[in-house]
Amino acid sequence: METKKVNCQIECVNGCILGEECPNQTYVKETANFIENTSLDKMLEMAEIARLKKLTEPPKWVIPDEL
Repeated sequence: METKKVNCQIECVNGCILGEECPNQTYVKETANFIENTSLDKMLEMAEIARLKKLTEPPKWVIPDEL
């Protein structure tokens, strides 16, 4: 049986369209466990740490191959 190629970011916005055949099923359990066992305050703290880390990174310059 051929596996169906799906762009999950676009096609699964309203829920997974592949159901049990979804290759990302392993992440569903991990995500549900994280959401269930992590307080909202802790999630907000993690997001703030990531935001501050991003702000303190030096800028990344992209130099085109052709000038």
